[in-house]
Amino acid sequence: MKKIAVFQSDLKVGGIQKSLVNFLSMLPSEEFEIDVFLYDRDVFYDLSQIGENVHFHFLKPYAYWNRFIYFRILRLFHRRKLSDKKYDLAIDFSSYRNECAIGALCVNAPKRVMWIHNDVSIKRKEELKYRVLVHFFKGKYQYFDGFAAVSAGIVEPFARETGINASKIQVIPNFINVQEIRRKASVPIFFRTDPAKYNLASMGRLCHQKGFDILLNEFSEVVAARKDIHLYLIGDGPDREALLAQCDQLNLNDYVTFLGNQENPFPYLAQMDGFALDSRYEGQGMVLWEAKAVGLTLFLPKRLEKYNAGLSGCGDMVEALSKARKAERCEDSLADYNQAVLTGIRNLF
Repeated sequence: MKKIAVFQSDLKVGGIQKSLVNFLSMLPSEEFEIDVFLYDRDVFYDLSQIGENVHFHFLKPYAYWNRFIYFRILRLFHRRKLSDKKYDLAIDFSSYRNECAIGALCVNAPKRVMWIHNDVSIKRKEELKYRVLVHFFKGKYQYFDGFAAVSAGIVEPFARETGINASKIQVIPNFINVQEIRRKASVPIFFRTDPAKYNLASMGRLCHQKGFDILLNEFSEVVAARKDIHLYLIGDGPDREALLAQCDQLNLNDYVTFLGNQENPFPYLAQMDGFALDSRYEGQGMVLWEAKAVGLTLFLPKRLEKYNAGLSGCGDMVEALSKARKAERCEDSLADYNQAVLTGIRNLF
């Protein structure tokens, strides 16, 4: 049995957090024993389906100001072994927090791998905070033996920005837990869509990266062309108030509903006809694959294709949504997809 130590900042609401929950749920319990080290006890996700082969440990987070110390210096003050256990692999699943990188360096393991969840080149251009943090933590990459990128589209940007040889980067997409999606989609909820309308969903953190402002601008053009359509936004975040104001300005209040964070979004998705994602950039776009498992028609711009091999983008989102019609739902088991993910993880050893 392979022993893995995984370091992640938290299991609050987020794509990285959800991808870790899927990772823990879907690795065969007879093949992997996993110790998960978290730096926050606040857990948003249901962990009841995770097997007894997974053990959670909670560590004290570093003070915030530690993010503004160069990694090579910070590491000198955090060399204490976190466990006497011998692991086959240590993983920094976060790739952002210094605690997770140092944690992976402070256990006994012959190989250390960092997960990469985003197009770091665009993120660096778009986000001042990230540029500042990278300045201080970029020295950590040299200590890792390999890197797992969640899509082929983020390999070249990561290699270019960090100087890491692309041969050390392996593409391992996120697991999609289809069994969980189908089980949770059947849970009764007090929510109904209008069957006379084309019901469209989008889901994610309401922040700049996810491009909900872009989607609303495009959706206003769609509504001008057809009135039998409604958009449901699942998620919350720092841009919520700005997006509500944008809806008001665009006269979309009768056509857009904000559903907030939902611990179980799948009964909502099960009532939809289509799913749209209009992010400025992604690492992968896991919500697209979850919607695909439900059987929804997908709408994504061409710029997101490189992060989602096998999915086709729209040349014109407004035109595609204006012409969208209800269709028979075809659920996808994603069996080959998930098997390829498992093979990629096995190849790390």
